Amino acid sequence: MSVAASHFSQQPGLHTEVFLAADVGGTHARLALMRAAGGGDGDFEVLAYRKYACADFPGLPGLLKAFLDSEATLPVRRCVIACAGQVIDDAIVNDNLAWRVSVSQLRDALAFDDIAWLNDFEALGYALEDVKGAGSLLLCGPETGGKGPALVIGPGTGLGAAVRLGAPPEVCVLGSEAGQMDFAPGNAREREVLAHMASGDAYVPYERILSGPGLLTLYSALCALGGRPPRLATPEAVSAAACAGSDADAAETVAMFCAVLGSFVGNLAMAFMADGGVYLAGGVLPKVRELLQHSEFVQRFLNKGGMREFLQRVPVRLIEHGRHGVMGAAHWYLEKHMHSPACRRGIGDGTAA
Repeated sequence: MSVAASHFSQQPGLHTEVFLAADVGGTHARLALMRAAGGGDGDFEVLAYRKYACADFPGLPGLLKAFLDSEATLPVRRCVIACAGQVIDDAIVNDNLAWRVSVSQLRDALAFDDIAWLNDFEALGYALEDVKGAGSLLLCGPETGGKGPALVIGPGTGLGAAVRLGAPPEVCVLGSEAGQMDFAPGNAREREVLAHMASGDAYVPYERILSGPGLLTLYSALCALGGRPPRLATPEAVSAAACAGSDADAAETVAMFCAVLGSFVGNLAMAFMADGGVYLAGGVLPKVRELLQHSEFVQRFLNKGGMREFLQRVPVRLIEHGRHGVMGAAHWYLEKHMHSPACRRGIGDGTAA
């Protein structure tokens, strides 16, 4: 990924300043010390990188401090955080985070001069140039897409989605809460599941099914519909049993999960006419990779009536999340934040601009 070299000559101190980039999800946080590489080619240097389990820390300040104490040899005053959820006043709000995050508390605890924030899937959207060159699994469509919008969608602790518009150097990525849209069943069995989950007129978003916790919720619903107590207690156990073929309810759960995901992804691809491609990320799908390939995902993705011809031209790839969120956050921070004050979405002074 690139950052325009002309910016560095305008602000000569920034190209050597180390900053912290963090990709914080509901389960894991990935942190890196970053700076733009020398030589004027716009590449990034990763000076240090680590992955942490969020549950191991009482809050985000302690997690970031542990990394900086371990890896930083000089004070780090700038930070960009890619995080699930939205900033409302002083808080990053998301039910899937391990803890409540106060922006002012974070700034004060770590003596940051500047903190910037963007949605975690928004950050992945800024990393697609790297993703395209990395190993990925093409599920359907041509090898190369068109020049239109591209989508990044991923079931993990929650269900993230973002749309990328344009191409380097003019890229804009829009985060979304598409995972909170109402679940729309695609067949009679899914209507049974919805009726079970929506007892008492409860609201059932796609995220309640298409996520790690959703996988367990779906499994429990299918067991209840069959009059059987659930034998498995974690999403990981459901995935493993489905892959091993050792539990019929787990196998049906993952099959339905993949089918519903196909419908959801197809809906978003139509909504944005995303001929630039769809990139599936998140922590759930790599664990059921083989089952996904042989599921009804593609059939349900394409089953959109007259839009089938368009969707057949949309490449859909499964990618590894890995460092891409951190790299995308760093790219956005350098290009949109540090070098373009008018475009800032910074919160280092307690306000959004």
